Amino acid sequence: RSPEEEEEAPGAGRLPGCSGAAARMEPNVRFWITERQSFIQRFLQWTELLDPTNLVLSIEKIEKSRQLLLTNEDASRGDLEDKRIQEAWKRSLSTVHPDNSRLIPGPFRPAALLPFTAPTLFLSMLPVKSLKSMILPQASFYTYSTAFNIVNGNASYDRRAHESLLLGAGVIVSSTFLGLFPRLLQVRLSMNSVLSRNFIPVIILAQLSGMNVIASRSLEPMRGIEVMDKEGNVIGYSRKAGTKAVKDTATSRVVLFGTSAFIPEVFAYFFKRTQFFLQNPWSLWTLKLSCTVLVMGLMVPVSFSVFPQIGRIQCSELEKEIQSATEETELFYNRGV
Repeated sequence: RSPEEEEEAPGAGRLPGCSGAAARMEPNVRFWITERQSFIQRFLQWTELLDPTNLVLSIEKIEKSRQLLLTNEDASRGDLEDKRIQEAWKRSLSTVHPDNSRLIPGPFRPAALLPFTAPTLFLSMLPVKSLKSMILPQASFYTYSTAFNIVNGNASYDRRAHESLLLGAGVIVSSTFLGLFPRLLQVRLSMNSVLSRNFIPVIILAQLSGMNVIASRSLEPMRGIEVMDKEGNVIGYSRKAGTKAVKDTATSRVVLFGTSAFIPEVFAYFFKRTQFFLQNPWSLWTLKLSCTVLVMGLMVPVSFSVFPQIGRIQCSELEKEIQSATEETELFYNRGV
């Protein structure tokens, strides 16, 4: 840990979980390692964790849930008869970072992604009237996306606050500029074909969403992230695991925002050819906004479920110093959200 973290009082800013050298395994890590879920199981799990009420849970309720999980170390989601255990897992997994046991700020919890990005995604895909009208939606979208990626990325490596701030600021500026550039070409070159007006912006937005993850979490492949055995014992720091974590998350983000932007455009394309649209032109924006929210509401849990939260990697694929430090054939790392 960094010197600043070493100077903090024990457990400062942390919820009940892991503190000290001989600490018990962080409950969230224990859950994702022991619950070997299929894609469908992860999807159903995320539909619960994305409950909007998880954004307003009090610290007291979360702490009580964590204490319950710590005193019932054998508890799993299979304990259907105990509703308290189920609710405790839901609160813990949706509000606490698995790397440092710290509370995730409400606006950046997984359940906040849909309400914060759906409106700006919709506004970013509106037809260009002037470049000025596009700056705020694009800047808002990439500012939130960058902050979300940094907060929910892997936090097991040494990272100072000013590094995150400088990195985030650079990623926001570059992402916004690259997002506005094709729109500028549309305005200057009067590109009005269906392909350039509707579908090229979707492709660019999807690619930039993936690049945003790669850039905002670029320190992970550079410095390496913790890899652990099935008991939660840290074996070392791996740059290869960091690269895999960022790559998988970037892929899931391309799927999320690419699909969420593409399907409303397809619906709008055919809707414009109906008699109802000719009589009620204003209804197009209502349709696109509703479609964006609905599609994204489905795609958020889908994208979060494509890869496990705690990833698995063969020890033979990691650095030699890690291979020599353990006899385990499979190790684990936090992929992030």
